[in-house]
Amino acid sequence: MARRRTLRAMALLPALALATAVAAGCAESTTGGGGTADGGVEVIKPGILTTCTHMDYKPFQFHDQGKIVGFDVDLVDAIAKDMGLKQEILDTPFEGIQSGEDLNTRRCDVAAAAMSITPAREENFDFSDPYFDSTQALMTKKGSGIRSLSDLRGKKLGVQLATTGEKYANENKDANGYEVVQFEDLPLSVTAVETGQVDAAINDNSVFGDFVKSNPNVEITNEFSTGDQYGIGMATGNTALKDRVNAALKKLKENGEYDKIYEKWFGKKPQ
Repeated sequence: MARRRTLRAMALLPALALATAVAAGCAESTTGGGGTADGGVEVIKPGILTTCTHMDYKPFQFHDQGKIVGFDVDLVDAIAKDMGLKQEILDTPFEGIQSGEDLNTRRCDVAAAAMSITPAREENFDFSDPYFDSTQALMTKKGSGIRSLSDLRGKKLGVQLATTGEKYANENKDANGYEVVQFEDLPLSVTAVETGQVDAAINDNSVFGDFVKSNPNVEITNEFSTGDQYGIGMATGNTALKDRVNAALKKLKENGEYDKIYEKWFGKKPQ
């Protein structure tokens, strides 16, 4: 997370960013009160599973006609329903998610942001079982002739800050002689490719694959198998919530609901 993306710069949100509710309107983050899900699992707000994410990252989470939609949105909606709850989304900077701050300070119950499970992140918070496999992709202007990282010698490669794509780019830059240019979010990085600010960008293949469908001026020229798997984040040590989310994920995969959500957003069932 095909319509044409409205590319816009998203300024870094302050630590107390306004919450965007899935249904409508806005809700402030909370660390007081609290409630329980089915089975007695504690949540921040009664009847609500509060989810931190970072927009726009189509087709996983993005704005469409005033609503927040996407694969992750539908998946967590289904998990929340299984828990007897309704999902509410907070759009927050990705740095606050991957650092664990948003989860461990109880700003949100879970984080779902097409987020790869990595050892570094596992030091900051806990993950659910994997729910999506991903690889990294290289996107360039069509006809650029850039087919590999080695073709970028002396050129600029755009990355999204705090992502596994940035990590992969930095690990390979000395051997291939390119400059890494950071961007706060995905829309800024793809705009930079289109305008020539950078010669290529690297990010997850699913989001780039969705973008090139409706933007024929760019193309994916290579993919890199990195073994990335997405997981849903939860505060360190919140075993009860982790077990409940994993049980819901397992049920959704067994009853076919996961396949339906996957096919809705990717046009095919998962392999």
